[in-house]
Amino acid sequence: MTENRTYISLKPKDVAIAYLLLRILIGVNYFNYGFSRIFNIPGFAEETVKELADSYFPEFLVRINSYLVPPVELIVGVLITLGFATRSALIVTFALMIILKLGVTSIQNWGAATSMLSYGIVLFILLAGNSFNIYSLDHWRKKRQNLADSGAGRQQGRVNFFKNNFWIKRRLQHRLPNHNTFK
Repeated sequence: MTENRTYISLKPKDVAIAYLLLRILIGVNYFNYGFSRIFNIPGFAEETVKELADSYFPEFLVRINSYLVPPVELIVGVLITLGFATRSALIVTFALMIILKLGVTSIQNWGAATSMLSYGIVLFILLAGNSFNIYSLDHWRKKRQNLADSGAGRQQGRVNFFKNNFWIKRRLQHRLPNHNTFK
């Protein structure tokens, strides 16, 4: 008796497309967070200082971080969406999320803290799966660099070929001084 089994496998191109869509989704999310706050950073900072008034963080530290959050969110949002400096942008975003997590847990805002865990999981997936980031500016730049490097290698190979042939001919001429083949 034979069994009909269906084997399911992940296709690399499908994983790469899923990676692209997840990367764009999270990038747009961070971009919009930053964009919606960037034109009112002082207001955002004041609101954050009020929210974290009962935390153990000093006000000046909360204020400094509040001024930095919107531009960082905006920049990493653009970079992640485009897939440019993706790995670095994801690491910076992880650091940002840790700082924000410290703030929300210091005032025991467990709803926000739980929501932030889902961001952490998505960032982990994107960072760990960075090898699937083939639909990105990073991959395009790497391909161009590899082509340029291989072109330079081919050119160097041609130079070495002719240089080596020259020395082979010179050696043969010394061994066969009356031979006219190499002139």
